[in-house]
Amino acid sequence: MREILNELLNKNITVEEAESLLKVHHIEEIEEKIKMDINREARTGIPEVVYGKNKKFEDIILALNELLNKNNIALATKLKDEHILKLKSDKNNIIEDYNIDNNTEIIINEVANAVIFKKKDYNSKKIGKIGILCGGTSDIPIAEEAKLTAEFIGCEVITAYDVGVAGIHRLFNPLKNMIKNNVCCIIVLAGMEGALPSVVAGLTDVPIVGVPISVGYGVGASGSSALNCMLSSCSPGLTVVNIDNGFGAACFASLIAKQVKKSQK
Repeated sequence: MREILNELLNKNITVEEAESLLKVHHIEEIEEKIKMDINREARTGIPEVVYGKNKKFEDIILALNELLNKNNIALATKLKDEHILKLKSDKNNIIEDYNIDNNTEIIINEVANAVIFKKKDYNSKKIGKIGILCGGTSDIPIAEEAKLTAEFIGCEVITAYDVGVAGIHRLFNPLKNMIKNNVCCIIVLAGMEGALPSVVAGLTDVPIVGVPISVGYGVGASGSSALNCMLSSCSPGLTVVNIDNGFGAACFASLIAKQVKKSQK
């Protein structure tokens, strides 16, 4: 980027040429197959993350390594069980075979089917606190995906699981704890009829992100019943992401945290 700006300053290229070169600079190509948006965080506030579903193991590792080299930390979500098993059983060989920096820590979250590659001496800047609530234990894998993503971006996360409407008394103490800790946003996940986000939105002035989960009987199994319920909510202050999209919910909550931090400066 500095070279391009110097070329522009020295009038060796036009403004239009500089603009074109800078756009190209934002994309990193790996082996003419994988194109990484290396500078996405500077542009949007959210780093590029590797979506692992339907990808080959070696492509996931190559992409993670490229992001690690550029950003000191990298995240992959929605990995296959076999990929998680290989990462667990073969960490040292993977680091050697793919020329990954020996100073790299591989953090595996089996519940979320996700992994982080992080330089051991890297500490991300904290941007704020968010809360995560989920209705039942079947929702925890997506809740953990949201937690890992939010922590990867730089949020401190307070969680409470299995606090659904079937036993509504379980909700109140965790929710009070989140409010006392000044969370700026709460992610609420629920399957079945998806009622929990509406309830939470009706109890607090904190922005709520609803995540419908593909858990339930019959028509509820796909998550579309929970999605429709959340979209139809009469509780104000609730926004909704797609089914099983813990990653998207964490990104939205993290952007709120970043804006709150900016306003406090």
